[in-house]
Amino acid sequence: MTKFGHACVRLEKNGSVLVIDPGSLSEESALYGARTVLITHEHFDHLETGRLRRAAEADPELEIWTNEAVAALLADVPARVHTVRHGDAFDTAGFGVKVVGEWHAPVHPDMPIISNVGFLVDEEVFYPGDAFTPPGTEVPTLLVPTNAPWMRASEMIDYLRRIRPARAFSTHDGLLNDAGLGLVDTWLGREADLQKAEIRRLAPGESVTLP
Repeated sequence: MTKFGHACVRLEKNGSVLVIDPGSLSEESALYGARTVLITHEHFDHLETGRLRRAAEADPELEIWTNEAVAALLADVPARVHTVRHGDAFDTAGFGVKVVGEWHAPVHPDMPIISNVGFLVDEEVFYPGDAFTPPGTEVPTLLVPTNAPWMRASEMIDYLRRIRPARAFSTHDGLLNDAGLGLVDTWLGREADLQKAEIRRLAPGESVTLP
C-alpha cells in the first residue's frame, strides 16, 4: 500500500493495482498502471474526472466502482463504471471488496449531506471515505481521516478506539501545514502507545507491506 497526496492510496497485489480516491489533491501518477479505481464520493479532493478520463483512454479495460451520484458524473469517462451501495460485495482485478456506509459526515446544516461509500478491501484495508462509519467487522488496517472541515480531533480518536485496528494510517491530511501534520503525528502517536498498535501517518509516496 502506497500513500499518495491527501486522501489517495494505491494497493498493489500480484501485479494488479487498485487505487482509492485519486482526487485533485493527489498525484496523477497514482493511477499509472491501475486496473481498478474505487471512489467514495463526489468531492473534488476524492474525484477528478479529467485524470480518470485520461487513465481510461490509456486502458479501455479500466474499471471504476462508486456510488450512483459519482457514476452520473462519469458519463464521458470511457471506463467500465459500476454502481454500488452499502452491503454490496464484488471482485475486481484480483481484489475482493465490500461496500460499507451510505452518507458523508455532516459538514454544516446549510449543506446537504451527500452519498459516501466506504470500501473494505480483501478483509484487510478499510477506507471509510469522509465518514466515521463503523464497518461492523474486524479491521486489520484502518485508513483514518485526521483533518477535515467536517470533523473534530476527538471524533478521530473515538473512531480509533471504537475500531481498534491492528494498524491505522492517516488519510485526508493534505490541507495541513507542517505544524498541523506535527499535531496529527502527536495524537496518532499517543493512540499507538495506548492501543499498543501501529498507528501513524504515512508521508506521500511512502509504502508499507501489509500481511
